[in-house]
Amino acid sequence: MTKFSRRSVVRAAAIATSLAAVSQAKAAASGAIVVSTWDFGVAANQAAWEVLKGGGWALDAVEAGARVPEVDLKNHSVGRAGYPDRDGHVSLDASIMDETCRCGAVAALEHIDHPISVARLVMEKTPHVLLVGEGALQFALSQGFKKEELLTPESKAAWKDWLKTNNYQPVANSEMKTYGKAPGSQVPGDVHNHDTLGMLALDAQGRLSGACTTSGMAWKLRGRVGDSPIIGAGLYVDGEVGAATSTGVGEEVIRTAGSFLVVELMRQGRSPQAACEEAVMRIVRRRPEAARTLQVGFLALSKTGEVGAFAIQKGFVYARCDAARTDAVIPSASVFS
Repeated sequence: MTKFSRRSVVRAAAIATSLAAVSQAKAAASGAIVVSTWDFGVAANQAAWEVLKGGGWALDAVEAGARVPEVDLKNHSVGRAGYPDRDGHVSLDASIMDETCRCGAVAALEHIDHPISVARLVMEKTPHVLLVGEGALQFALSQGFKKEELLTPESKAAWKDWLKTNNYQPVANSEMKTYGKAPGSQVPGDVHNHDTLGMLALDAQGRLSGACTTSGMAWKLRGRVGDSPIIGAGLYVDGEVGAATSTGVGEEVIRTAGSFLVVELMRQGRSPQAACEEAVMRIVRRRPEAARTLQVGFLALSKTGEVGAFAIQKGFVYARCDAARTDAVIPSASVFS
């Protein structure tokens, strides 16, 4: 039997600590960074940082980070605890993209608690970009995912209450009404009703990747899909330039191909901040009256690690994680205050 002296154990521990410090130092020196939408992005960022600080791939980091809110039972806007559509079905959307423009997505996926990982397999194991509904579920099951009931007791109770207080009718966009708050106290997609985790990462090798995951707007029409799984709308990554993601009312983001627009403006020389501002203002200029009552926010990360964020309404925040600090939450500037 091999014997270990106390000195060898202490020495091994010291070496492990030293290696961890070296990995952290490398990540810091390289400018590795991960940012994500909303304050619940802090925990997601920290999971992603565990990959980045060891010199790991940004794609692995964003997948690891996105998986955190997907199984957080306190989060009713992402993953298995998400509020259902108006018929009581929890359906999930997700997309993922790397620095070479490889991408994968799923939409209206039911019964699977990690849509971001299914999206990655769509990218890596199929010739397609997007799978939806029953086809997405069939693919997930074929890849070893387990079929589960995602409607939690708490979400079911909230849905039942919504049916009573809102006099259920199949009217488009009735999910835009205030739910559980005093009239006028919230807007769709603000801090009280955000609907997405969008995450962008730059690793120690200078590789960019992004992920986006959501359960969509509460009480939506069955089959409704927002911007999150739409490459170019809810997420876009160009390894030569930067990456962008969005949050808020997805229909408005889809109309402007918002995340692609942000990245393309960065390609033309705009800073991430200026690019986010222009993308938001394009929505405001096209729909000035509607813009006063809805929320859209963009978050961008450049190839050099510069970050930008901008929103229509106040209340949008983003989480930032790097070697200096892993739990920063930063308020975004906005059009209306």
